[in-house]
Amino acid sequence: MPKNNKFYNAARMMLVGVLICCLALAGCGGQDESSQSDDTKEVLVLADASWDSIKVHNRIAGFIIEHGYGYPTPEYTFGDTLPLLQGTAKGDVDIYMEVWADNIKEAWEAALADGSVKNLGPSIPDGPQGWWVPTYMIEGDSERGIEPVTPDLKSVSDLPQYWELFKDREVPTKGRFHNSPPGWICTEINEVKMKTYGLEDTYNVFSTGSDAALVTSMVTAYEKGEPWVGYYWEPTWVMGKLDMTMLEEPTYDEAVWNDETNRGCAYPPAQVLIGINSSMEEKAPDIVEFLDNYSTTLAQNNDFLAYMNDYEGENSEEAAAVYFLNTYPEVWKQWVSEDIAANVDEALKEVE
Repeated sequence: MPKNNKFYNAARMMLVGVLICCLALAGCGGQDESSQSDDTKEVLVLADASWDSIKVHNRIAGFIIEHGYGYPTPEYTFGDTLPLLQGTAKGDVDIYMEVWADNIKEAWEAALADGSVKNLGPSIPDGPQGWWVPTYMIEGDSERGIEPVTPDLKSVSDLPQYWELFKDREVPTKGRFHNSPPGWICTEINEVKMKTYGLEDTYNVFSTGSDAALVTSMVTAYEKGEPWVGYYWEPTWVMGKLDMTMLEEPTYDEAVWNDETNRGCAYPPAQVLIGINSSMEEKAPDIVEFLDNYSTTLAQNNDFLAYMNDYEGENSEEAAAVYFLNTYPEVWKQWVSEDIAANVDEALKEVE
């Protein structure tokens, strides 16, 4: 039967129009859903304290958060230890990648108790803290022609007999103990320890002013083969590169340690934890799951920190984070799903 061409053409045009509208609506619907998803992902804020390892952990996590999960570029808020914890409890900071819990025990436990923060477990399995001297002072260094000058120096109780070797140029009647920077909780702890150990008569507590200045004092003395005594911790690039010996203290005793007027014992076994503001469980549950899986070793930390120290370009924290992600894929890919890992791999290709 012959077709009514006029009717047939009109019907065909109407059908095409309907199909175009349907496709347009479907496309718009998908775009709105995607945009809405992206819009709900907030900028996450990480606590950027003054030591190197936390800066690198922040940027490792930040790279995965941004390129793996599609969140906006994170913000890194600089501050001292306790104010950053207070900011995390208030919600001004979302993620605290290195909470040295024993250094801020009272404030940390209070924040956990009131539910304002959550503990996601360790980012580093252990973080030894204490008072250190170059090993060559005790054992010598034949390759450098250094004789042992303190062969019997093993404990903090041995320090008084060697104070002249550590003579402070500014206070020549005492030795110089290199303390951590102002604002660090351990700085006050070390000052109390000095009193408890009866070292105030023979040693001056010298404020180095910054982590960089503290490291510089140690490295300069080490390169010259000179005496040095002071506070430091692991993991750090400097402890990975230099042969240092931690002086013995009385065995850790919780009652002694918790007495803020005493502190006359070794630092407690370090808890280096990931803390988050509790609201993260609602606004970024996928990131909470990722951080709950996050963990590294001392050796890995010393490695990326040594890389960071040797790096000559700008943004050394970011470079060290990329180095870690490229060097230890078998580690970080256990923290995330395969699709997230694939996103991170693609982003790493862009910065290689």
